[in-house]
Amino acid sequence: MISRDFRQVGHSPTLLTATLYFGVTTTVWLLFGGLASTLGDEFSLTNLELGLLVAVPSLGGALLRLVLGVLTDRIGARRTGLLSLIFTVVPLLLGWQWADSFNRLLVVGLFLGVAGASFAVALPLVSRWYPARHQGLAMGIVGLGYIGSAVIIGVAPYFASSFGWHAVFGAALVPVLVMLVLFFLFAKDSSNQPAPKKFSDYVAMLKEIDTWRFCFFYGVTFGGFIGLASYLSIYFVNQYGLSRGSAGACSTLCILAGSLLRPVGGYLADRIGGISLLTVIYAGVGLLTLDLATTAPLAWTLILCVAIMAMLGLGNGAVFQLVPQRFSKEIGVVTGIIGAAGGVGGFLLPTLLGSVRHLTGSFSGGFLLLSLIAFVSIGVLVSAGHCWEGVYVAKGGLAQSGQLKAASEQQS
Repeated sequence: MISRDFRQVGHSPTLLTATLYFGVTTTVWLLFGGLASTLGDEFSLTNLELGLLVAVPSLGGALLRLVLGVLTDRIGARRTGLLSLIFTVVPLLLGWQWADSFNRLLVVGLFLGVAGASFAVALPLVSRWYPARHQGLAMGIVGLGYIGSAVIIGVAPYFASSFGWHAVFGAALVPVLVMLVLFFLFAKDSSNQPAPKKFSDYVAMLKEIDTWRFCFFYGVTFGGFIGLASYLSIYFVNQYGLSRGSAGACSTLCILAGSLLRPVGGYLADRIGGISLLTVIYAGVGLLTLDLATTAPLAWTLILCVAIMAMLGLGNGAVFQLVPQRFSKEIGVVTGIIGAAGGVGGFLLPTLLGSVRHLTGSFSGGFLLLSLIAFVSIGVLVSAGHCWEGVYVAKGGLAQSGQLKAASEQQS
């Protein structure tokens, strides 16, 4: 998959460091997902409260991605990444020594968003090192950091049962501090840095219809992935009566499928085009979640969840094969905005599933709505494709070249 041409361009130490950075911060970001059942039992939380608790870090990440996106554009991705790691220490200390109620946990969860906001640092840091023909694969490799979410979902329940859930926050400080040192030593900003944007430029991005289209696409793929990643253990416990450890193991399998396939999504998008690949993915997610709403036996449900997370992982890579082509000169700003939309999606999905479960006693309604959104995404994507092909991208969303590239640069 990784060609000689890919290895000869870019900056491998930065690519590896950004991937590890993304993995560590994602692990911290999903702490509540791994501890959901433990915290739910300790504080006697309702389905609605539990859904809100695991969703709050996604909301914090959405808000702070905008901040880190601006900082990345102004002071560079490397400096912004160092600052984000320093501030990630704060919610871990609070969770370790201070949080002792549901309200305080919500505060910790909101501050955990600084870890989730790392997306707005890692992607521009790497993207500026690689040409358009390798954007999908490069972004996908960074996305392997989502394996961190699988690790914490699987390990946290066992660690909490042995040492208490407070200790999980304390232990998470170790990889964060190690990552701070590694990032300082090996991450490097590309010399291909665009000039910092004015405030009016940020506002202009929000006036672009394509910005909102990408927000929607990523809200579905990443929001669906991170939302399910944080909520699946709750689903397996409540729907099938699994133990915390078994639910965590099932969730880990699902999350690994999505995490490992993100670079494959980027690679395939480079080969066949992001638009073509996303069309297939949205159709697949729509059909699979429709089946999931029928509440099948556990074995079939696990297969469905693995397949859904795998497709969402592919979709995450495909979306960010397209973004640098459409917004090559505004990648830092637009990454923060689009990443924020993904965080909002990750907040809304667990909240939706928890609310539907609280009101109806079933998860089916929530999965039906997710299926409908996936099918609507196809229509939005087809509309966008008609506007982009021949201007920003080649047929199906392939990277442009030659005269097409020159025409695009003149328009931007």
